[in-house]
Parts: sequence; C-alpha cells; structure tokens
Amino acid sequence: MKLSVIGCGYLGAVHATAMASLGHEVVGIDVDENRIAMLASGKAPFFEPGLDDLLTKARDRGTLTFSTDFAAASDATVHFVAVGTPQRADGDGADLRYVDSAIASLTAVLSPGDLVVGKSTVPVGTARRLADAIRPTGARLVWNPEFLREGFAIQDTLEPDRLVYGIESDDLSSADVAVLDEIYRPAIDAGTPRVVTDYATAELVKVSANAFLATKISFINAMAEIAEVTGADVTQLADAIGFDARIGRRFLNAGIGFGGGCLPKDIRAFAARAEELGVGESVRFLHEVDAINLRRRQRVADLVLGALDGTADGRRVAVLGLAFKPDSDDTRDSPALDVARRLHAAGIEVRAFDPAANETARRVAPDLAYADSALAAIADAEVVVVATEWREFRDLDPETVSSATSARIIVDARNCLDPEAWRAAGWTYHGMGRP
Repeated sequence: MKLSVIGCGYLGAVHATAMASLGHEVVGIDVDENRIAMLASGKAPFFEPGLDDLLTKARDRGTLTFSTDFAAASDATVHFVAVGTPQRADGDGADLRYVDSAIASLTAVLSPGDLVVGKSTVPVGTARRLADAIRPTGARLVWNPEFLREGFAIQDTLEPDRLVYGIESDDLSSADVAVLDEIYRPAIDAGTPRVVTDYATAELVKVSANAFLATKISFINAMAEIAEVTGADVTQLADAIGFDARIGRRFLNAGIGFGGGCLPKDIRAFAARAEELGVGESVRFLHEVDAINLRRRQRVADLVLGALDGTADGRRVAVLGLAFKPDSDDTRDSPALDVARRLHAAGIEVRAFDPAANETARRVAPDLAYADSALAAIADAEVVVVATEWREFRDLDPETVSSATSARIIVDARNCLDPEAWRAAGWTYHGMGRP
C-alpha cells in the first residue's frame, strides 16, 4: 500500500520506517530540510536502537523515501499525521499549530476516498474538528493513537500490545477498519488486541494511559518521601505491594521521577483540557502528580549538597546520565539533566556523561562539562550521581570505580544499584527512599 507519513520527528520517522519494513511504499514528509536530508541518507536525527539499520534497509529496497514537498504525498491513499503537540508557551495546554498546519497542507493533495490517520497525541475533541476540515476533499479521518516507548519504539510499532482505531462510523466492518487492518496485517494476524471506537474515546485512550502511568510513578515517589523520614525501605515496600495482582510491580520504582517529551506535557495538557470542558476537578490530582514528580529532582540535589556538608563552591560532582531514560538521547524535560543544571547553578563543578545524550544535552546546557566515559566523569569526583539507569552504569564494578576517586560517595537517583555491594567496597551509598 502507498502511505505518506506527515511529520518525521521521533514518532513519524519510526512509523515511516516500520511501515516500509512491512513492505508498504512510504514517503515521509517534513518541513525541516536538515532532518529530511539525514533520514534520506539513512541516518536518524535521534538515537533509537535498531532504527538506523532498519532505515537503511528500507531506503535501499526503495520502499522508503523522504521529501519536504507535500506534493510527494499526492499518490498515497493513506496519510499518517505524526507531528508534535508540545506544551503551549503560554500555559499547560497542547500546542496544535503543527497539527493544524499539517492538515492544512495535506488537504491540498488529498483525493476522494483517501484516509487520513491521526497518530499525534491531541486533546479530546480535536479529531472531530479535523474530520470536518478534511471532509470537503472527500477524504476520511481515523484516529489511531501511538503507544511508543523510547528505546523500544520499533518493537512497539511492529508488535504493539494493542491497536486502537477511532472512527466516525459505528460500523466495525467499515472500509476504514479494513484499510488499517491491512496496513497492520502482521500484528492483526498475530492476534494483537484491536479496539474500534469513536474519536473521543481513541483520543482519551492515550492521555489516560499516560496519566495512569504518571500517577503510579508519582505514588511510589510519594511513598519514598515518607520512607525517608521514617526509616522504611521503599524498594521493599514496592516489592510487597507489587505482589498484589491489582497493583503489579512494574513502574513502582522510586527515584528521580519521569520526564521526556510525552508524559509531563501530556498530563498537563489533559488537565488543561478537562478544565476547558468544565470537569477539571476530575483530574485535579494530576497537578499533585506533577508536583511530586518535580520535587524528586530537588531531592537529589539536596542529597548531593548534604553529602558535601552543605558547601557547593568549587566542589566536584560526577553526573552519570543525561537522557530522561536509558536507550535514548532525549533530554526533553529530563530529570537527569535538570539535576545536573541545578548542581551547576549552586556553584558545583559538574562533569557529566551519557552514552547517547552528551551532544543533545550540550546543545541546551553548554555550560556543563562533558566527559567521554563514565570513569572520566568520576575521576576525582567528590560525589557520583547515577541519574539515568543505563546498563553500563548499573553494571559498574564498585571496586574498579573506587580507583577513580577517593571520596567514594554515591547518590543512586534511580535505585538501580546494589547498596550492599557498594557499601562493601567502601562507598557511602545514598538511595531514594532507602535507609
């Protein structure tokens, strides 16, 4: 099938590449000339495991091309809209300028019978408005939210845990459903659950899933705050309550909190949209979820300052990790980078290292010092902070690391290390919500 993907940022580039790998003929379109040039050369403009290889293979097979010209989408019959919806500069709501611009440009090349498929995360009610905008062209709209995890985006696209189709008709056997089923044929044949619903429900599925996940993370971080003043161990607490099948252990990991380009801005936009709809009290708890999350960053900075006896000027600290999560170079709203910048602002000499995000971080925080390896960052540091749980940091040998610094104080902001192993090697260990 001939597909276009409008917007070739993280979501769009992954989706276009994955669809091409399934044998569809795909053109990716974006207004950013540098981004398109990189993708056309077989190189993704961000780090995602396995994407460059899949991108190169699809390009070499001729199933994937890229362009800055919307006319290149004119012979496609299905058009995925995957542009960003960042937080508004003047408030918490979602900025829909890029979605509206993409739809406006796309309508010029749509043909009767074409299918426009929304992938972007948007406030509930947006799909209905966009469907009305494209109706004069004779095209139709389906809303098909994405559920990608950075670091696992290819897997989540090719082997999703569910597919959601928001359609205008109540007919589950509609032509629009059949078209999407054909596009996602391998996943459908593998038995992937499929939910066909209305526009509003499809829009709410993504934001409510993010809100629930954020709430679960902030809940265990709130328990960590209580554990820190009572002497309890939040890790053992999470283990114990996680055995309850109604709760589950996943994402009950206390630490520095969540970040990235989706979760923080999506829960804020959800709360803002609820206020617009007159039901803001329904999700007012999300403001506290956000507040708990942001407090964890200062808590890490306070642990470091406490380890330095409250004196900051001229002290040296190593920060391991800058991306908001491992297997990513994304530093948008990254708790790790935020902590590094807070420490630097306090007068501490920060030397940071991330296996993938050094350059991404350098663009937004050029005043930090960046090392080429974990050991180089740790050299002569008075405190070491593990801020992103990359495997190479989790696997650090405390005996080996001891040779790089005599201070031997470590702040485990992700609770990803073995406290006993580090203490046995002579380190003073500080965890989050752990005695």
